[in-house]
Amino acid sequence: MTFLSKRLANASPQLFSAYCIVAAFGTYFCMYAFRKPISAATFEEWTLWGISYKPVLIASQMLGYMLSKFVGIKVISEMPASRRAAGILLLIGIAEAALLLFAVTPPPWNFVWLFFNGLPLGMVFGLVLAFLEGRRVTEALAAGLSASMIISSGVVKSIGQTLIQDWGVSDFWMPVFTGALFVGPLLVFVWMLNQIPKPSQDDIAHRSERTPMTRAQRRAFFGRHWFGLVFLVAIYVLLTIMRSIRDDFGIEIWRDLGHDGKPAIFAKSELLVMFGVVFINGAAIWITNNRRALLSSLGLVGCGFVIVLAAVVGHWQEQLSPLGFMVLTGLGLYIPYVAFHTTIFERLIAAFRERGNIGFLMYSADAVGYLGYVGIMLMRNSSMLEAGFLSLFVGASLLIAIVAIFITLFLLFYYYHRLPREESV
Repeated sequence: MTFLSKRLANASPQLFSAYCIVAAFGTYFCMYAFRKPISAATFEEWTLWGISYKPVLIASQMLGYMLSKFVGIKVISEMPASRRAAGILLLIGIAEAALLLFAVTPPPWNFVWLFFNGLPLGMVFGLVLAFLEGRRVTEALAAGLSASMIISSGVVKSIGQTLIQDWGVSDFWMPVFTGALFVGPLLVFVWMLNQIPKPSQDDIAHRSERTPMTRAQRRAFFGRHWFGLVFLVAIYVLLTIMRSIRDDFGIEIWRDLGHDGKPAIFAKSELLVMFGVVFINGAAIWITNNRRALLSSLGLVGCGFVIVLAAVVGHWQEQLSPLGFMVLTGLGLYIPYVAFHTTIFERLIAAFRERGNIGFLMYSADAVGYLGYVGIMLMRNSSMLEAGFLSLFVGASLLIAIVAIFITLFLLFYYYHRLPREESV
């Protein structure tokens, strides 16, 4: 254990949490600079096989990202702590190399390199989260990490648009240049992350021990909890589809809403969403009882989808500005989405006193979630998509919110009767 690690192990919860949040937030924020700049460009001059080029690029990257999630079920759940930091740097380095090859390969055949860009990046989140899980303050730490998912995409798009509009960088070179800007900060934040000490004995007593999981252990865990997990994953799939449409085609949705095209709007809308989501989900650390925390988080999931319904109705009645619509839909989808990352799986393991790790559950859910989104991308020539990305997003949001509310109500009933009522700590 290094000198800094020893100091952190003996630090106050507030100082320890602040350090961990900065390290985790910074690392994952930087990762987005290697994944999301592609969404800041439109590639309107290109097509492939009669298909608009940007959906092809997004689908190629997403296929790699989705496959990474399936690989991560094994890799992340089994990886020892000593290899996490090096693993993060290696994965992001491969992704940046793929962006360079994307820039130098003549279009439209360079779309293949985005598959290799997405392939390593899908495992970064699990490696970062592994530094934070199994602690009494995990919800606050994971909320800080999840904040980077919300704000970083908007900031990276703003940077990408600025490079294109103000600096004359082409759509194809912009992604690799954006990534290069974040190499230095990435090295600093990963070093900080690697100094975080293991969970204390008190953490283990409250949240159960987090250990690597073998294939047999993963199967046994799923066998004990499969019924609830199937419905939890179903909600997560719906959230992933909605979030990915909003994120990957945000430029087009804003344009359909009548936005004037200023890059700063992407960061502004997501900044507002981030503050609300982080505060709401991070507050779960104050609920010490794992049963109550899990049930409360499921209640938050339902509330999030109600917000989405309200945003859709407000949009139809022309009661919301473009910014108001995007902020409300962002709040509605990110409150439940982040709840899965901060509380639901964390407290599920803790409430049942299971030995294991969040990585197995998160990557199982992510793999199926992105598989569903890839399916949506393959329907890019459907009449629904031809009506515009705004119409696709509004229609998908309405359907997803209605279905998810019913599933959430069922899960509340199920876990109310299934969760242990007394916890021994």
